[in-house]
Amino acid sequence: MIIPQPQKIEFKEGNFILNENTVISVSDKTMSIGEYLATELRLSTGLPLSIEICDSDTNQILLSLVEDNKLEDEGYELVSTTDGIKITAQTPAGLFYGCQSLRQLLPPENFSKHAKKVAGDGDPPSKTNEGAPFSTSSSAINMEWNVPCVSITDKPRFKWRGMMLDPCRHFWDIDFVKKLINLMALHKMNIFHWHFTEDQGWRIEIKKYPKLTEIGAWRNEDGKKYGGFYTQEQIRDVVKYAADRFITIVPEIELPGHSGAAISAYPELSCSGKPTEVPITWGVFENVYCAGNENTFTFLEDVISEVMDLFPGKYFHIGGDECPKANWKKCPKCQERIKNENLKNEDELQSYFIKRMENFINKNGKQLIGWDEILEGGLAPNATVMSWRGTEGGIAASKQGHDVIMCPVTHCYFDFPQKPKEKIDIGGSKTVPTKKVYEFEPVPEELSEEEAKHVLGAQGNLWTEHIATVDRAEEMLYPRACALAEKLWSPKDCNDFANFEKRLETHLKRLDVLNVNYFKC
Repeated sequence: MIIPQPQKIEFKEGNFILNENTVISVSDKTMSIGEYLATELRLSTGLPLSIEICDSDTNQILLSLVEDNKLEDEGYELVSTTDGIKITAQTPAGLFYGCQSLRQLLPPENFSKHAKKVAGDGDPPSKTNEGAPFSTSSSAINMEWNVPCVSITDKPRFKWRGMMLDPCRHFWDIDFVKKLINLMALHKMNIFHWHFTEDQGWRIEIKKYPKLTEIGAWRNEDGKKYGGFYTQEQIRDVVKYAADRFITIVPEIELPGHSGAAISAYPELSCSGKPTEVPITWGVFENVYCAGNENTFTFLEDVISEVMDLFPGKYFHIGGDECPKANWKKCPKCQERIKNENLKNEDELQSYFIKRMENFINKNGKQLIGWDEILEGGLAPNATVMSWRGTEGGIAASKQGHDVIMCPVTHCYFDFPQKPKEKIDIGGSKTVPTKKVYEFEPVPEELSEEEAKHVLGAQGNLWTEHIATVDRAEEMLYPRACALAEKLWSPKDCNDFANFEKRLETHLKRLDVLNVNYFKC
């Protein structure tokens, strides 16, 4: 019934039925969670669900913080009887996840508050946000809102339960980003990796360098200007929106490769210094940041400073993948840098680049994350590795004592087709069906027990070269993201795909109510 599957769940006889007298009982410390739950349920159920600082004997949903080390930071207990419901946790995050399980115990129609289609490319822009009024059908309001009597004890297996969105190849508006964050919260995912810069588009406002969005955010596509960017005001709004749902946003500013849009805005950042257009095709481009130019590092430190100010989380992602070195090999400044720094070759020059940026990021109280190419030429001292080309990079980093996030292309790339002969250019003949995602084990068997502790978790990645509409994006994400969420939250021995499919039948009804255009096998 619940996705992701709780650690322990026991169903009992009977139901608790919400009615016009049901209250949400809170303390000062749990008030915000109570307000969230009430807001989510009132419009769909038509019930007042008043919030009270009390603990009555019956007809309540009690949200309580307790000292219980077995629940850890994100765990919870949920007990429902015919008299009421009690959710307990050590932290507000745990209570929040308990509320997500409660909502899945209710009929799917309790999600009808969000039954609003998000505008995509070619659709008229949405004029409303989360707080806007919704129409709820009278049939939904007149339903019986019953919760089966259960006892649940639950906590996540991994700390990093993430999703990555690429708005650079195709741009996604704030409504869609918030809808994705809501869906992540429903599935108890807690990291949103926002990929802001690429060859084909720069998507984040940097006040010190306005040309990044004046020029770098737009490209000529079929004779039309295409693109967009997020203002700093919009980003602050989304950061708070995510934090209210216990989701941390990790920003990514790509370097030294995948930097074509920035170089189009400021050509002096490249080895040649020649003016270029924002690329309009996909792939890996040789025009990268000049590693021998001191102004490159000044620029990047300025950019990163502004971005860090927007995101209070611990991590900062610098990319580091797919950086061709042809221009470095013929650039006098880069060759001089290699000589002066006693580097062996261009691989070590990339390592110098990454380590220098890590030093700056660490001095500002953040921790660097990079794709697994940052292993080449020597890994930066405190870096966390995001292993995408397979699990090998993650294994190597773990054995060196570095933290790792697993997102191998074989199981976690949601831009890959879900069935043979699907019309997608990425992945070729390789497919990533939901069953394969469900079979993913984030901790490789090659790691010892101690080394395995460095695997923080995993994430799904949605690259969007060939995904241009909201409907298509949702079709690629779901239900694969549901399967990944279960693998990251539920115990390791939760590996019965048939059982997952059975629960998914009910879960897809929730996605229907939420207007999610999931993939239909």
